[in-house]
This record gives sequence, structure tokens and C-alpha cells, in this order.
Amino acid sequence: MKKDNPEEREGAHHEKEEQDGKAEKDEAPLVASRPPQSGGPPVASRPPAADLIARRQLLGRMSVTLGVGSVAALGVPMVGFILAPLFRDAPLEWRPVGKVEQFKVGETVNVVFVDASPLPWAGVTSKTAAWLRRAGEQEFVAFSVNCAHLGCPVRWLQDARLFMCPCHGGVYYEDGSVAAGPPPHPLQQYPVRVRDGQVEIRTDPIPIG
Repeated sequence: MKKDNPEEREGAHHEKEEQDGKAEKDEAPLVASRPPQSGGPPVASRPPAADLIARRQLLGRMSVTLGVGSVAALGVPMVGFILAPLFRDAPLEWRPVGKVEQFKVGETVNVVFVDASPLPWAGVTSKTAAWLRRAGEQEFVAFSVNCAHLGCPVRWLQDARLFMCPCHGGVYYEDGSVAAGPPPHPLQQYPVRVRDGQVEIRTDPIPIG
């Protein structure tokens, strides 16, 4: 019977360990290069941060552009509707203010009539007024109620026979000429006519200043 040699056993053991280590080294690349198993969830690739920022900036600019365009599309027609009447020449209209027999000769009274070009939304502000005086049987004269200084309403003082602006001290004689104060010119006069027994005043734009 052959005796077991310890040196041979130790050499065989070392040889086996070297073979096992070599086998592990040979298998390592195979495991690393093994393709992923089919059926797993796909891994989504993320775009670079610069692309994300560029997309957000583009979307932000598009949103601002669309917002401005929408506001302009809605606002321009509305502004035009409001401002257009201010740039049109006011028509000259004759407005009846009462029958001839309603007014006494030598008396100055306040009469109210509708403006020549009332706006649809004006309401009571579409009405204007004048100081009307009957100078004779068929003669009338009408003065604007607006002071020539800043457009404040003037009052007729019957006892003093004067028109007076209580705001800035403008005073006018009974013929409308300036008596004192800051008004630069006399009160405006409206054309007046008698037609079919009615006293009519022609509306005109009121110059101020």
C-alpha cells in the first residue's frame, strides 16, 4: 500500500487553488458582459439639463406671446369703440327748448337739451344746457353755461345782470363779454331760431380756454 506524502498533498492543493482562481478570472468578463434579461423595465435616457432649460424658455416665451396677442385682440376693438367718437366731428343739430310763449321778453332762463352727438353710454351726461334770453318778440340769444376759463358752470345773477363763475371768479356782462377774472374770451353763444312756434338752439362744440 502506497503511503500518503504530505508534500504531494500540499502541492496538489496549491495547484487546485491556482486552477480555481484562473477559472474565476476567466468567468468574470463573461458575467460583466452578460446582456440584461428580456422583459425588464426599459431605462429612459434623460436629456441634458441645457435642453430642459431651453425647452422651458421656449414654452415660456410662447405663453407670453399668446397672452399678449389675446389681450390685443380683445382690447384694440374695445378701445377703438370708446375713443372713436372723440375723433369724429360733432354734428350740428337743432334742438327744441320750448315754445315762444313760454319765455318772457327780457328774462334769462336756463334751458336743457340733448347734446349733438350723445354717446350710447352717456346717460344723463348727454344733456347740456344754455342760458336763453328773449330779447324781443321773435328774437332770442343763448349763452353757453360753461365758463371760457376752465369750463365751470356759470350762474346768472338777475339783480346784478351779470354771469358769474363761482369757481375761479370769472364775471361776464349780460351780453357775455368779460367783466373780470381769468376768462380769456366772452361766453360762447349758440345760434337760435324760431321754427313753427318752437325756439330751437343749434348745438356746437364748446371751446374752452
